[in-house]
Amino acid sequence: MEEEIKNMADDAETVEETVEEAAAEAENESAAEETGNVKISLEVVSTIAGIATSEIEGVAGMYGTFAGGIAEMLGAKRSPSKGVKVDMNGENVTIDLYIVAQYGVRIPELAWEIQENVKNNVETMTGLNVLKVNIHIEGVSFDKEKTEQPKNEAAETAPAETDDGDEEEEITD
Repeated sequence: MEEEIKNMADDAETVEETVEEAAAEAENESAAEETGNVKISLEVVSTIAGIATSEIEGVAGMYGTFAGGIAEMLGAKRSPSKGVKVDMNGENVTIDLYIVAQYGVRIPELAWEIQENVKNNVETMTGLNVLKVNIHIEGVSFDKEKTEQPKNEAAETAPAETDDGDEEEEITD
């Protein structure tokens, strides 16, 4: 009989703890409902990821769509979210980046740096959980300086013109 009383007392303590935990959870939920919700747009996450990508040395640019390229030529603003695709499922985010790498850069190292920087920036700024950062190398950019003739060499090959305004003709007999 004493064992039954002990078991009932233990059960009562367990029920009290469960009720207290449920009350605390309900209080937290009602406090969250009173303050409101925060919803982060896909465009915001795209912009953060695009800027974080462009910060990495070795990224020549982002690869946009054909329509976006035409819009830029016609005077539209250049979007920092160009070349970024974001899929959001609740608090979880998957980011696809379409980039153009500079010639001579080690692509695996570049990709790792981009992934780390994008993941850290998006998670820090938004509080979202970044599951994946997929890198798609869409092209390689070559330095224009190496292919063009340097300006100094062009100046050296052109004849020097001097015009001091006093022209004297030499007369020879």
